[in-house]
Amino acid sequence: MPLTNTIYNAVFRRNHIFVGAVFTGAFAFEMLFDTTSDKIWDRINRGRQWKDIRHRYVEEE
Repeated sequence: MPLTNTIYNAVFRRNHIFVGAVFTGAFAFEMLFDTTSDKIWDRINRGRQWKDIRHRYVEEE
């Protein structure tokens, strides 16, 4: 049980460190989730989005 004791003493024992770990974890999860869902959306809708067909409609000056 030394690993669990180390984790408890490092993170869960102090409230301000625990809250910081929760916010950091939530921020990291949000960034990972957004990036992954955007890539999946772009892959499913490839060729149908404005960024993919813009060259057909916009004339260069």
